[in-house]
Amino acid sequence: MSNRILLGIAAAATAALGVVAAPAQAQRDPAYAAARAQGTVGEQVDGYLGIVGNATPALQRLVNDINIRRRAVYAEKAQENNATLEQYAMTAGCQAIARTVPGEKYQAPDGTWQTRTDAPPERDPRCP
Repeated sequence: MSNRILLGIAAAATAALGVVAAPAQAQRDPAYAAARAQGTVGEQVDGYLGIVGNATPALQRLVNDINIRRRAVYAEKAQENNATLEQYAMTAGCQAIARTVPGEKYQAPDGTWQTRTDAPPERDPRCP
């Protein structure tokens, strides 16, 4: 895939995540905000939210609900941008990881969970 296409997907993913994330951040479900703050969920390389450690049934339901909504947005935006769902989701994941703040969890390229520091997060080399 050319850099031009990846940059286009990245721009669209950033815009879509802004549409989805801005209201979500402003009016976050308290359970979601608590899970992020406690480090029990984090952003994955594939664009979806993941559970860090042991999952309770309530946490699993929360993550599943968020990921279902993300997938719907990704599918729509991927089609609009002539990309596959996987390409779009990964680009969105790259952007979501870049936007984590210190203390939040994210998945490093090797699949391990990392805690964001003041330094930029480790991102997949395929990220635009």
